[in-house]
Amino acid sequence: MIGVLRGTKETGTEAIDTIGKTSNSVIKSTAEVGGDLSSAAKGLVEGAIDGARDVGMTAEEAASAAARGALDAAGKVGSSAAEKVRNAVTGTISGVKVVLKEPFKKDHETQKREHEIR
Repeated sequence: MIGVLRGTKETGTEAIDTIGKTSNSVIKSTAEVGGDLSSAAKGLVEGAIDGARDVGMTAEEAASAAARGALDAAGKVGSSAAEKVRNAVTGTISGVKVVLKEPFKKDHETQKREHEIR
């Protein structure tokens, strides 16, 4: 996660999108190879927290974006995967309280950006 954030050099909203998409992709790939979704999800959130300052966002914003991306992908894999990921990213990670919005519900700004892209 840290390498992706530093490599893209994106900040603000773009960085939040990158974190979410990266988390989503990693969870999908982890599920495809039968990997440990809980460890992957927690590691993604930890990486997002570590890289947050480099891209001009708070650790809480980065953690939330990583958790949302991971949950979205896990939900597409199945209910068992979603439960594992939700449990892994709920609570405090690396000293940061991870705040999850309703699972799979996107905020107004995210919906607006996605609509503009289409």
